Amino acid sequence: MHRKLDILAPKGYVVLSDRRGPAIPSAEWESLDYMDWKSGGDTNFAPLASATGEMDCRGFWDHGKPDKDGVWTSNGKIAPSLVGYVRGIGGNFGRVRVIKLNPSDEATALRNLHLDDNNRLNPDGDGWVVRSWLELDNTPGQSVFILREEKDDPSTETRIPLHPGMQMVIDTERLWHVVWHPGPRPRYALITSWESDDIIDRWMTRELADVPAQGSRAAMAGGRKVAATARKR
Repeated sequence: MHRKLDILAPKGYVVLSDRRGPAIPSAEWESLDYMDWKSGGDTNFAPLASATGEMDCRGFWDHGKPDKDGVWTSNGKIAPSLVGYVRGIGGNFGRVRVIKLNPSDEATALRNLHLDDNNRLNPDGDGWVVRSWLELDNTPGQSVFILREEKDDPSTETRIPLHPGMQMVIDTERLWHVVWHPGPRPRYALITSWESDDIIDRWMTRELADVPAQGSRAAMAGGRKVAATARKR
């Protein structure tokens, strides 16, 4: 059995307060070295931390290790604010990557709903690996994260509008997920794999406490019907 966090138990995801602090310069993510790696659509990934410190998008299991204990790549020197964000959280991270997602239509996005393979080689008794997102640049009010409990059942779907600075954590081995990004320019986000431990639990609890108890985020840590974000078809 792996340790899982109570805060993720109800729905498998939480939306946290927006990132605070100075703005991260767009030059950091625009200047990174990207690799042609497809996941959830027409994507490129810039590894900031990999299994060995090399520019590698493959799963850590290809190197005989679980998705933890990541090693910074050369991209880390280009993006000190993004590295500082991850280090500031303080937990045990694995893959750290910036995703560049090119625009698509809704039907294409839905065809790319997928689960992640986060816990291969993760020893029993260790913390379950989940993923966080920090939205960097997109089309505010248009891009949406689509989550489903069952891939082919739209009645289990939640849609969460995205905006720069938004933070969220998802158990992506539990929930089918994809981002529908209509464009017109690419969407960028920082994705980090985290081992579920006391540090990540405290970070999520602290950040969740600042989410306003009204408006479109009224219940994002809870049920499916979040104001204007959940859609049944």
